[in-house]
Amino acid sequence: MIYYTSTEFQKDLDSFSFSYISHYASIYGIPRGGVPLAVALSLQFGIPIVEKPEDGTIIIDDIIDSGKTRNKYPNHDFICLHMKADADISACSGRTYAVHKDVNDWIVYFWEKDTKGSIEDTIIRQIQCIGDNPNREGLLETPKRIINAWVELYAGYKQDPAKLFKTFAADGYDQMVLLKDIEVFSTCEHHMLPFFGKAHVAYIPDKKVIGISKLARLVDIFARRLQIQERLGEQITTTLMQYLKPQGTACIIEATHLCMRMRGCSKQHSIMTTSSLKGVFLDNAAARSELMGLIK
Repeated sequence: MIYYTSTEFQKDLDSFSFSYISHYASIYGIPRGGVPLAVALSLQFGIPIVEKPEDGTIIIDDIIDSGKTRNKYPNHDFICLHMKADADISACSGRTYAVHKDVNDWIVYFWEKDTKGSIEDTIIRQIQCIGDNPNREGLLETPKRIINAWVELYAGYKQDPAKLFKTFAADGYDQMVLLKDIEVFSTCEHHMLPFFGKAHVAYIPDKKVIGISKLARLVDIFARRLQIQERLGEQITTTLMQYLKPQGTACIIEATHLCMRMRGCSKQHSIMTTSSLKGVFLDNAAARSELMGLIK
């Protein structure tokens, strides 16, 4: 996380030249992140602020994150303080200027003051959007509870899987190591609804083994992120291959997805099974057959 200070803001403001800004007829600041910069540029260059974009209006925002907001104004020129590395603005014909490009961190701007409070405001608006009253007794503390729950549900973003890999000599052991029925709780990135079930993680050592509990912890690190089931298994096996360097790894996940049970096709008894196989589990039919027999 980056905290963007008032000193940095003034320095960035000073970087704008009169020749770059002065030919625009008006300024529009996107609520609410773009307003502080829009006001500052208006005062500095004497260009009026308008309530909605017109011809000759320059659009101002604090950050281009995914590019979705930028793409609402494809034909207008656009100024922002920061732009994420993976922002997609390819459909925009207007010029885009970012003071800081290829940013990957979460940015907290000094005018937001209470980041947690601003997130709570967003959750309150979501409650209003679905048609409920955020001021009724049962919902008064809900935004705080959701934020606190996120700390646990998405803890995997702040955990480094490499730190799990304290290894031990295999002492000649070269047979399969399998941890079955690891409980999995994750969140589908498409609808932010839970999916849950069990994972079976296996590897065949080369020279090193790892504490068995670390396999379960590895599953948790990647499960406690926004996920799709296919990628979850792939991340687990790829990480094992990278840090443990075994002869092969496998991860088979069986899970129920609430986005199928609660909405959409509403199939109540469906279970999704995915597998990620690497090394000998992929290349050797006997090793693969042994694995499938053990997890039944």
